[in-house]
Amino acid sequence: MAPLPDGFGYAEWNATYNGLSFGIAAMGSATIFFWLQLPNVTKSYRTALTITGIVTLIATYHYIRIFNSWSEAFTVASKDGGDYEVKLTGAPFNDGYRYVDWLLTVPLLLIELILVMKLPQAETVSLSWKLGLASALMVALGYPGEIQEDLSVRWFWWCLSMIPFCYVVFTLAVGLAEATSKQPSPAAASLASAARYLTVFSWLTYPFVYMVKSVGLAGPAATMYEQVGYSIADVMAKAVFGVLIWALAAEKSAVEESGKLLPN
Repeated sequence: MAPLPDGFGYAEWNATYNGLSFGIAAMGSATIFFWLQLPNVTKSYRTALTITGIVTLIATYHYIRIFNSWSEAFTVASKDGGDYEVKLTGAPFNDGYRYVDWLLTVPLLLIELILVMKLPQAETVSLSWKLGLASALMVALGYPGEIQEDLSVRWFWWCLSMIPFCYVVFTLAVGLAEATSKQPSPAAASLASAARYLTVFSWLTYPFVYMVKSVGLAGPAATMYEQVGYSIADVMAKAVFGVLIWALAAEKSAVEESGKLLPN
């Protein structure tokens, strides 16, 4: 929990406010959609779709907490009908909710992808443990740098967190390529590939957002870019990714039910 800089204008405050609101709406809507779709996929894929909904539910809760913390940290008022004036209340803004969220949801995101691809059981268990632990380690290593003002310390923790990050990204981009090619239909293979690469693309945004405060940018603008950037990345990595997981589960369910693929 780092102190907020003074000097926020209405534009920076409002952009962050709307970015957090967008996160709540997107995650909450996605949760309802995923769980309503459970009866429309076969039993083999309901666990993956349930986890998808759990991920966005956890994210919804934490976005509400972040949003409330942001609102409580400021007073916004217009004097005599003039421009809005933004002042700090002195209440702390707790951005640590993001890291609690990521510590819970990032391993689950990878596990849901592995489950929906329906790999052999031994490979599923092995990959789930390896990727789950690596992603949790990545988040844990990133947090100490996030709360530091010293740029050298921020860079140190950024570099450490990039080690497990690179392992996970390499596994998604290269290690799962063969499993993707073995999906039961061209549409399923295309969706599995899209889910893998969306994860890689969305994940690549996080290190750059993290670096915002490490390249000399400071003050209200840096806080705004960080909060809005993380919100957009989260929606892509959780809600949009979840839609691809649902589409892949629905496609494979349709193939199985049509008799083109016998269930394991």
